[in-house]
Amino acid sequence: MSRNLRMGLLLAGGILLMAGSAFLVWRAGRTARTAQAPSGPPVVRFASNPEPAPRLVIHDLGGKVTTMDDLKGKVVLVNFWATWCPPCRAEIPALIKLQEEHRERLQIIGISEDDDLDAVQDYVKKMGINYPVVMATPEMIAAFGGVAALPTTFVLDTEGRIVQRHLGLLNAEHTDREIRALAGMPVDARVEYFEDQGQVFSKNLSKATELPDVDLTGLTGEQKKQVLRRLNSEDCVCGCKFTLAQCRIDDTTCPVSKAIAATVVKEVREGITSKPEPAAAPAGNSSN
Repeated sequence: MSRNLRMGLLLAGGILLMAGSAFLVWRAGRTARTAQAPSGPPVVRFASNPEPAPRLVIHDLGGKVTTMDDLKGKVVLVNFWATWCPPCRAEIPALIKLQEEHRERLQIIGISEDDDLDAVQDYVKKMGINYPVVMATPEMIAAFGGVAALPTTFVLDTEGRIVQRHLGLLNAEHTDREIRALAGMPVDARVEYFEDQGQVFSKNLSKATELPDVDLTGLTGEQKKQVLRRLNSEDCVCGCKFTLAQCRIDDTTCPVSKAIAATVVKEVREGITSKPEPAAAPAGNSSN
Protein backbone atom coordinates (compact mmCIF):
# COMPACT_ATOMS: atom_id res chain seq x y z
CA MET A 1 0.00 0.00 0.00
CA SER A 2 1.44 3.35 -1.00
CA ARG A 3 2.13 6.07 1.54
CA ASN A 4 -0.38 8.42 -0.12
CA LEU A 5 -3.11 5.77 -0.01
CA ARG A 6 -2.43 5.08 3.68
CA MET A 7 -2.58 8.80 4.44
CA GLY A 8 -5.84 9.10 2.50
CA LEU A 9 -7.43 6.22 4.40
CA LEU A 10 -6.29 7.65 7.73
CA LEU A 11 -7.72 11.07 6.83
CA ALA A 12 -11.04 9.56 5.74
CA GLY A 13 -11.17 7.51 8.92
CA GLY A 14 -10.50 10.60 11.00
CA ILE A 15 -13.29 12.52 9.30
CA LEU A 16 -15.75 9.66 9.87
CA LEU A 17 -14.67 9.39 13.50
CA MET A 18 -15.21 13.12 14.09
CA ALA A 19 -18.61 13.01 12.39
CA GLY A 20 -19.61 10.01 14.46
CA SER A 21 -18.41 11.66 17.65
CA ALA A 22 -20.35 14.84 16.83
CA PHE A 23 -23.51 12.80 16.26
CA LEU A 24 -23.04 10.94 19.55
CA VAL A 25 -22.53 14.22 21.42
CA TRP A 26 -25.71 15.61 19.86
CA ARG A 27 -27.65 12.43 20.75
CA ALA A 28 -26.33 12.51 24.31
CA GLY A 29 -27.35 16.14 24.67
CA ARG A 30 -30.82 15.44 23.33
CA THR A 31 -31.23 12.42 25.64
CA ALA A 32 -30.13 14.49 28.62
CA ARG A 33 -32.61 17.26 27.78
CA THR A 34 -35.40 14.72 27.36
CA ALA A 35 -34.56 13.00 30.63
CA GLN A 36 -34.55 16.16 32.71
CA ALA A 37 -37.48 16.14 35.13
CA PRO A 38 -39.31 19.44 35.54
CA SER A 39 -38.89 21.06 38.96
CA GLY A 40 -41.77 22.59 40.90
CA PRO A 41 -45.48 22.38 40.06
CA PRO A 42 -46.69 21.92 36.46
CA VAL A 43 -47.17 25.13 34.48
CA VAL A 44 -49.77 26.01 31.85
CA ARG A 45 -49.16 29.09 29.73
CA PHE A 46 -51.63 31.24 27.83
CA ALA A 47 -51.32 34.31 25.65
CA SER A 48 -52.01 37.55 27.50
CA ASN A 49 -53.09 39.27 24.27
CA PRO A 50 -55.17 36.60 22.53
CA GLU A 51 -56.77 37.21 19.14
CA PRO A 52 -60.32 36.10 18.31
CA ALA A 53 -60.53 32.79 16.48
CA PRO A 54 -61.62 32.93 12.83
CA ARG A 55 -65.41 33.22 12.54
CA LEU A 56 -65.96 29.94 10.74
CA VAL A 57 -69.16 28.18 9.81
CA ILE A 58 -68.49 24.49 10.38
CA HIS A 59 -70.26 21.75 8.40
CA ASP A 60 -69.36 18.44 10.03
CA LEU A 61 -69.50 15.01 8.37
CA GLY A 62 -73.02 14.43 9.70
CA GLY A 63 -74.33 17.61 8.12
CA LYS A 64 -74.61 19.58 11.36
CA VAL A 65 -73.78 23.29 11.07
CA THR A 66 -71.98 25.11 13.91
CA THR A 67 -70.51 28.59 14.13
CA MET A 68 -67.65 29.60 16.39
CA ASP A 69 -70.04 31.98 18.15
CA ASP A 70 -72.19 28.98 19.13
CA LEU A 71 -69.27 27.61 21.13
CA LYS A 72 -68.67 30.61 23.37
CA GLY A 73 -68.80 29.64 27.01
CA LYS A 74 -66.86 26.45 26.33
CA VAL A 75 -63.16 25.73 26.01
CA VAL A 76 -62.50 24.73 22.38
CA LEU A 77 -59.72 22.62 20.89
CA VAL A 78 -59.38 22.99 17.12
CA ASN A 79 -57.36 19.96 16.07
CA PHE A 80 -55.88 19.77 12.55
CA TRP A 81 -55.14 16.13 11.71
CA ALA A 82 -55.21 13.44 9.01
CA THR A 83 -55.80 9.69 8.93
CA TRP A 84 -52.41 9.17 7.22
CA CYS A 85 -50.55 10.98 10.04
CA PRO A 86 -49.26 8.54 12.72
CA PRO A 87 -49.09 11.06 15.63
CA CYS A 88 -52.64 12.21 14.75
CA ARG A 89 -53.92 8.66 15.02
CA ALA A 90 -51.98 8.16 18.26
CA GLU A 91 -53.68 11.08 20.04
CA ILE A 92 -57.27 10.35 18.91
CA PRO A 93 -58.08 8.10 21.93
CA ALA A 94 -56.91 10.86 24.32
CA LEU A 95 -59.05 13.44 22.53
CA ILE A 96 -62.08 11.14 22.75
CA LYS A 97 -61.48 10.70 26.48
CA LEU A 98 -61.05 14.46 27.07
CA GLN A 99 -64.29 15.20 25.20
CA GLU A 100 -66.16 12.63 27.28
CA GLU A 101 -64.73 13.79 30.61
CA HIS A 102 -65.33 17.50 29.94
CA ARG A 103 -68.40 17.30 27.70
CA GLU A 104 -70.15 20.14 29.57
CA ARG A 105 -67.17 22.50 29.35
CA LEU A 106 -65.25 21.43 26.25
CA GLN A 107 -65.81 21.19 22.53
CA ILE A 108 -63.20 19.56 20.32
CA ILE A 109 -63.38 20.14 16.58
CA GLY A 110 -61.34 17.88 14.31
CA ILE A 111 -60.33 19.41 10.98
CA SER A 112 -59.13 16.66 8.65
CA GLU A 113 -56.57 17.44 5.94
CA ASP A 114 -57.35 14.16 4.14
CA ASP A 115 -58.36 14.15 0.48
CA ASP A 116 -60.59 11.07 0.82
CA LEU A 117 -63.91 11.83 2.52
CA ASP A 118 -64.91 8.15 2.66
CA ALA A 119 -61.66 7.25 4.43
CA VAL A 120 -62.30 9.92 7.07
CA GLN A 121 -65.91 8.80 7.60
CA ASP A 122 -64.79 5.19 7.99
CA TYR A 123 -62.08 6.17 10.46
CA VAL A 124 -64.43 8.34 12.54
CA LYS A 125 -66.87 5.44 12.78
CA LYS A 126 -64.14 2.89 13.53
CA MET A 127 -62.64 4.98 16.35
CA GLY A 128 -65.98 6.16 17.76
CA ILE A 129 -64.91 9.81 17.59
CA ASN A 130 -67.35 11.75 19.77
CA TYR A 131 -66.72 15.27 18.48
CA PRO A 132 -67.44 16.93 15.13
CA VAL A 133 -65.02 16.30 12.29
CA VAL A 134 -64.75 18.70 9.36
CA MET A 135 -62.95 18.39 6.05
CA ALA A 136 -60.32 21.13 5.76
CA THR A 137 -60.43 23.73 3.01
CA PRO A 138 -57.57 26.01 1.89
CA GLU A 139 -59.54 28.97 3.27
CA MET A 140 -59.93 27.28 6.66
CA ILE A 141 -56.23 26.45 6.90
CA ALA A 142 -55.27 30.00 5.87
CA ALA A 143 -57.68 31.46 8.44
CA PHE A 144 -55.64 29.81 11.19
CA GLY A 145 -52.37 31.18 9.81
CA GLY A 146 -51.33 28.05 7.97
CA VAL A 147 -50.74 24.54 9.31
CA ALA A 148 -47.44 22.83 8.46
CA ALA A 149 -47.11 20.17 11.16
CA LEU A 150 -49.79 17.62 11.91
CA PRO A 151 -51.31 17.37 14.37
CA THR A 152 -51.64 21.05 15.27
CA THR A 153 -54.09 22.04 18.01
CA PHE A 154 -55.34 25.55 18.74
CA VAL A 155 -56.68 26.17 22.26
CA LEU A 156 -59.54 28.67 22.58
CA ASP A 157 -60.76 30.17 25.84
CA THR A 158 -64.44 30.51 26.74
CA GLU A 159 -64.57 33.87 24.93
CA GLY A 160 -63.51 32.31 21.63
CA ARG A 161 -59.96 33.67 21.68
CA ILE A 162 -56.86 31.66 20.72
CA VAL A 163 -54.69 31.43 23.82
CA GLN A 164 -52.30 28.61 22.91
CA ARG A 165 -51.13 26.45 20.03
CA HIS A 166 -49.54 23.01 20.23
CA LEU A 167 -47.55 21.58 17.34
CA GLY A 168 -47.33 17.82 17.24
CA LEU A 169 -48.63 15.10 19.52
CA LEU A 170 -50.56 16.41 22.51
CA ASN A 171 -49.70 15.55 26.09
CA ALA A 172 -53.15 14.56 27.37
CA GLU A 173 -52.35 15.34 31.02
CA HIS A 174 -51.09 18.82 30.14
CA THR A 175 -54.10 19.48 27.90
CA ASP A 176 -56.43 18.41 30.71
CA ARG A 177 -54.80 21.03 32.96
CA GLU A 178 -55.28 23.69 30.28
CA ILE A 179 -58.96 22.83 29.97
CA ARG A 180 -59.45 22.95 33.73
CA ALA A 181 -57.66 26.27 34.07
CA LEU A 182 -59.62 27.91 31.25
CA ALA A 183 -62.94 26.50 32.51
CA GLY A 184 -62.35 27.89 36.01
CA MET A 185 -61.96 24.45 37.60
CA PRO A 186 -59.44 23.49 40.29
CA VAL A 187 -56.12 22.59 38.70
CA ASP A 188 -52.78 21.39 40.08
CA ALA A 189 -50.76 23.76 37.95
CA ARG A 190 -49.46 27.31 37.98
CA VAL A 191 -50.94 29.54 35.28
CA GLU A 192 -48.55 31.89 33.51
CA TYR A 193 -49.16 34.42 30.74
CA PHE A 194 -46.93 35.57 27.90
CA GLU A 195 -47.22 38.09 25.10
CA ASP A 196 -48.06 36.40 21.82
CA GLN A 197 -45.78 37.77 19.13
CA GLY A 198 -46.92 35.34 16.47
CA GLN A 199 -45.93 32.04 18.08
CA VAL A 200 -49.59 31.23 18.85
CA PHE A 201 -51.62 33.02 16.21
CA SER A 202 -51.17 35.95 13.88
CA LYS A 203 -52.94 36.91 10.70
CA ASN A 204 -49.66 38.34 9.42
CA LEU A 205 -47.30 35.52 10.40
CA SER A 206 -45.37 35.10 7.16
CA LYS A 207 -43.66 31.80 8.05
CA ALA A 208 -46.63 29.99 9.56
CA THR A 209 -46.53 27.35 6.80
CA GLU A 210 -42.85 26.53 7.32
CA LEU A 211 -41.00 24.11 9.56
CA PRO A 212 -37.65 24.98 11.18
CA ASP A 213 -34.84 24.92 8.59
CA VAL A 214 -37.07 23.44 5.86
CA ASP A 215 -36.76 25.70 2.82
CA LEU A 216 -39.92 25.61 0.69
CA THR A 217 -38.88 28.61 -1.40
CA GLY A 218 -39.83 28.32 -5.06
CA LEU A 219 -42.19 25.36 -4.65
CA THR A 220 -45.68 25.52 -6.07
CA GLY A 221 -48.68 25.18 -3.78
CA GLU A 222 -49.14 21.54 -4.81
CA GLN A 223 -45.44 20.80 -4.27
CA LYS A 224 -45.58 22.33 -0.77
CA LYS A 225 -48.56 20.12 -0.01
CA GLN A 226 -46.60 17.05 -1.17
CA VAL A 227 -43.58 17.99 0.96
CA LEU A 228 -45.63 18.65 4.10
CA ARG A 229 -47.57 15.43 3.66
CA ARG A 230 -44.35 13.43 3.45
CA LEU A 231 -42.76 15.22 6.40
CA ASN A 232 -45.87 14.55 8.49
CA SER A 233 -46.15 10.87 7.56
CA GLU A 234 -42.55 9.63 7.27
CA ASP A 235 -40.54 8.73 10.38
CA CYS A 236 -37.24 10.31 11.32
CA VAL A 237 -34.44 7.75 11.78
CA CYS A 238 -32.52 9.58 14.51
CA GLY A 239 -34.15 7.45 17.19
CA CYS A 240 -36.71 10.02 18.35
CA LYS A 241 -39.71 7.90 17.20
CA PHE A 242 -41.29 11.04 15.71
CA THR A 243 -42.27 11.99 12.19
CA LEU A 244 -39.83 14.23 10.34
CA ALA A 245 -42.06 17.27 10.94
CA GLN A 246 -42.38 16.55 14.65
CA CYS A 247 -38.62 16.03 14.98
CA ARG A 248 -37.92 19.38 13.30
CA ILE A 249 -40.25 21.02 15.85
CA ASP A 250 -39.05 19.03 18.85
CA ASP A 251 -35.34 19.52 18.19
CA THR A 252 -34.32 22.10 15.60
CA THR A 253 -30.67 21.04 16.04
CA CYS A 254 -31.29 17.47 14.82
CA PRO A 255 -28.99 16.96 11.80
CA VAL A 256 -30.82 13.79 10.72
CA SER A 257 -34.33 15.19 10.21
CA LYS A 258 -32.83 18.36 8.71
CA ALA A 259 -30.92 16.36 6.07
CA ILE A 260 -33.84 14.05 5.26
CA ALA A 261 -36.24 17.00 5.00
CA ALA A 262 -33.88 18.69 2.55
CA THR A 263 -33.83 15.49 0.48
CA VAL A 264 -37.63 15.34 0.49
CA VAL A 265 -37.83 18.94 -0.76
CA LYS A 266 -35.25 18.19 -3.47
CA GLU A 267 -37.11 15.08 -4.64
CA VAL A 268 -40.44 16.90 -4.83
CA ARG A 269 -38.83 19.86 -6.59
CA GLU A 270 -37.28 17.55 -9.20
CA GLY A 271 -40.38 15.40 -9.57
CA ILE A 272 -38.80 12.29 -8.08
CA THR A 273 -41.46 10.01 -6.63
CA SER A 274 -40.75 8.22 -3.39
CA LYS A 275 -43.18 5.79 -1.81
CA PRO A 276 -42.54 5.78 1.96
CA GLU A 277 -42.99 2.72 4.10
CA PRO A 278 -46.00 2.87 6.47
CA ALA A 279 -44.96 4.66 9.66
CA ALA A 280 -45.70 3.17 13.05
CA ALA A 281 -47.51 5.30 15.63
CA PRO A 282 -45.28 6.77 18.38
CA ALA A 283 -45.15 4.79 21.61
CA GLY A 284 -46.09 7.71 23.88
CA ASN A 285 -46.95 11.38 24.13
CA SER A 286 -44.48 14.25 24.00
CA SER A 287 -44.49 17.17 26.37
CA ASN A 288 -45.90 20.55 25.37
